[in-house]
Amino acid sequence: MPQIPQQLLTSLSALPQFDEKKFVAAHAEEHKITSVRLNPFKKTDLDFELNAPVLWHSQGFYVNERPFFTHDLLFHAGCYYVQEAGSMFIEQALKQTLDFSQTLKVLDLCAAPGGKSTLINSLLNEKSLLVANEFVKSRADVLAQNLSKWGTRNTVVTNNAPERFSTLNSFFDAIVVDAPCSGSGLFRKQPEAFEEWSEGNVKTCALRQHNILRDIIPALKENGILVYSTCSYSVEENENMVNWLIAEHQLEYVPLKIGANWGIVESERGYRFYPHLTQSEGFFCAVLRKKSFEENISLKRKNNLENASKAEMAMLSEFIQTTHEEFVIKKNNQFHWLNTLAAEFLNVFEKQFYFKKAGVTVGEIKGKDLVPNQELAWALNLNEKINSLNLDKETALKFLKKENFSAPENAKGLALIRYKNYGLGWVKILPNRINNYLPPELRVLK
Repeated sequence: MPQIPQQLLTSLSALPQFDEKKFVAAHAEEHKITSVRLNPFKKTDLDFELNAPVLWHSQGFYVNERPFFTHDLLFHAGCYYVQEAGSMFIEQALKQTLDFSQTLKVLDLCAAPGGKSTLINSLLNEKSLLVANEFVKSRADVLAQNLSKWGTRNTVVTNNAPERFSTLNSFFDAIVVDAPCSGSGLFRKQPEAFEEWSEGNVKTCALRQHNILRDIIPALKENGILVYSTCSYSVEENENMVNWLIAEHQLEYVPLKIGANWGIVESERGYRFYPHLTQSEGFFCAVLRKKSFEENISLKRKNNLENASKAEMAMLSEFIQTTHEEFVIKKNNQFHWLNTLAAEFLNVFEKQFYFKKAGVTVGEIKGKDLVPNQELAWALNLNEKINSLNLDKETALKFLKKENFSAPENAKGLALIRYKNYGLGWVKILPNRINNYLPPELRVLK
């Protein structure tokens, strides 16, 4: 096991409740902590045993023995997300400062791979909007996939630099910035992080964090909430960043209530997770409220988007159940199912932002048939009469491996493959074969 840099230990020595011996000893432990967060929209019994709950999250649990998630069908169906326990504290940061019964607009700025985005999405009501952004294209693809598995229609995924959002004056009720950092909080989980850490890298990351925060603050409403977090222990990237926000950008620090038995340490300007005190990796989180006022930008309905026609909706209604507050739009021959705010955001800003996904991509109509998109298999609120096959575990795994399997004799046509009633993908059952529509990148190879 590589040694924790002495420069880092020295810089932490004066912080509250920091115990160098216990801190170092915790990093030498070989036991790996695994935790999962359940999808509240897809409730079911999992195929592995959950252990103790994560104390600061309503749907978080530890797992005694790490399952082979690649072969877990409910993981592929989006029934849970594998997430580090400390990161789940974002729920406390948001639930203690926002009213989720209201219609909210939230930005998750550095969102990939999607842990915090799916967490935020679990809290929002169906009329609200989540904009999940990731600057790195390959990571944005993973983000879009994980949010699609969550099944909701109130999200858009964008692939843009943070400064693109600076023109959206006073637009968001809350912004979550899980900033790129030096990664010292990942030392136990990712030993290669030792090699990447240096005092110079900490300073470089702090400068990048300054720039990101400076660019994004104008997009936050007056009295809006900024949640800032890192997986770093360094004061320069944590408390110093919060002090800079207070001094230079008219934000105020918002204290949170934490359980006495949670093991979380409250420092001068935030909350620290140490592995010898919490069942988690290293994490820092702080909440701030914006006090300055800026002229807000509003969503004004335009007519840039093409709504599905009555005839098209008649065909699509065989698959989806829409409400009067939702839209089905046609773009590049694909139909997209969105709530009002997601549709308006796409409509107004489609030329300003690069979108990876908006709502649920339903699919494409060819002739008299719908060619369904994979996202539709994961979506909530499908038509109850949709043609589907609810497979056992062994057969469903064959589907994910794109191996041959048999369908019931009376089964035919386009069908949704389900496991425990949750969608995995699509097949077309023909007299002499089954065409598997699972995208190649989702195929289970092991």
